[in-house]
Amino acid sequence: MASGKLSPRQKMVNLMYLIFIAMLALNMSKEVLAAFGLLNERMEATNAKASESNTAFLEGLETKASEDATKYAALYEDAQKIKVLSQEYFDYIEEIKKSLVAEIEDPTDYEVMDKSDYLDQRFFQGDNLSPEGKEFMSRIHDYRTNVLAILGDKYPDVTGELSERFQTGDADGKVTRRDGVKVDWLNYHVEGFPMIASLTKLSALQSDIKATEEDALKAMLQGELTEQINLTNFSTLLETEKSAFYSGDKFNGSIVLGKTDKSAKPVRADLSLDGRKLTEGRDYELQDGGVKMLIGAGNAGDHEITGNLYYMQDGNEKEVPVKNSFSTISKPNAAVISADKMNVVYRGVSNPMTISIPGIPDNKVSASASGLSKRKGSNYIMNPGKGRTVTITASGTLPDGQRISTKSEFRIKDIPRPTGSIRGETGSVRMPRRNLEISTIGAVLEDFDFDLNLKVQGFKFKVPGQPTVDVKGDKLDSRAKGALKRAKRGDAIQIFDIQAEITNNRSYKLKKVSPVVVEVTQ
Repeated sequence: MASGKLSPRQKMVNLMYLIFIAMLALNMSKEVLAAFGLLNERMEATNAKASESNTAFLEGLETKASEDATKYAALYEDAQKIKVLSQEYFDYIEEIKKSLVAEIEDPTDYEVMDKSDYLDQRFFQGDNLSPEGKEFMSRIHDYRTNVLAILGDKYPDVTGELSERFQTGDADGKVTRRDGVKVDWLNYHVEGFPMIASLTKLSALQSDIKATEEDALKAMLQGELTEQINLTNFSTLLETEKSAFYSGDKFNGSIVLGKTDKSAKPVRADLSLDGRKLTEGRDYELQDGGVKMLIGAGNAGDHEITGNLYYMQDGNEKEVPVKNSFSTISKPNAAVISADKMNVVYRGVSNPMTISIPGIPDNKVSASASGLSKRKGSNYIMNPGKGRTVTITASGTLPDGQRISTKSEFRIKDIPRPTGSIRGETGSVRMPRRNLEISTIGAVLEDFDFDLNLKVQGFKFKVPGQPTVDVKGDKLDSRAKGALKRAKRGDAIQIFDIQAEITNNRSYKLKKVSPVVVEVTQ
């Protein structure tokens, strides 16, 4: 077809034939490209669902850890580590995918993704890997190694699958092609492949990450559940609607066997309350999972239930010791409000306060006043503003629905007048001239219950017979030192008009600082 002398007509027919063959090949290629694109879409959708599932699983594990830290805290911590490692690796691959299609106008037009230039240029430099190619391989190795370290040898099925998913060739990182030639793992899987094929492979790698995360989380929880099933030690727990009761209330609670199915019903019980033997039917009754108590709350104070529960295990009666306690408190009719430091609050400082109502949880108590803010539990901070008094109102609702509200008035005082100091000493001080030159001028609040950090901004320095020197800062400057050189032994040097401020509350204006007098000894 391509030899001999051909007429112009025959040449045209041959050319059209070649074009026809090329078109068939091109159509086949586009169909393959489109198939890769559809596969990539399916994998990305699956990855999104796996992310939601793993997140929900981790949230459930977090709840268990908050409810039972002894069993689940360490497990949740390991799960978090795996989640972080997986998310970081997943996001790294996602960034590569985004950059891969960044210049494509329509990311869903898979038929144009037939070039391999982008990853070839990014991952390879001649016959060697580029820095980004080396990082890509390092990420695979680090993820596999770090997750294996967290799992240890307790989950062989998961670690075996993990090693298989993220295998990168033999010990030298090589893969043998069909023709027997060994090439680098990354060359074998990436170099020369169409863009859409590489995109799909990256999605598959993300799918492996999500699958590994899911397998690890399930295996860890399954291991804990299996351990809980094989229990040999038992303890009792007291289940109550509230932790304390008012005098005259009917006690409402049950003693249950911990770490077991609540369908386990004791065959008998031998119980006492504060040393008084309890009677079945009148003081308690046996039920599935434990014993329902029918006793009264008793007088205010702590009460202890002791004795034994008896369960059938493997045909034998097993004795389980009981030692539980509960508290009964007198019914309050007013809130308790107290200042932690004193019976007044000071303007310019954060006054710690405790506000609570006996018998009502702290999260059910509310308190309000100008300048009052809650920190945690029953702890509050009062930063009073203008005025001479402030009224705090505390409110809460008792379990029986009764509303309690109490007001308490506190006096507001200003911070006392600071006292000037030198070398930590106040009032009248004696020291040599040389010591005075290098000493620091300060201001202190003597006998004040709050530790405030006062900083001197300036002061006046007066040597007898010399002009008064205005000093900036908290040490003598050159002019003050010059005046000090003219002082005689026995002269009383005055340090007055000391300007000080609270370092963490510069807006508060302190009262005038008392002066300090220094007698020069030599």
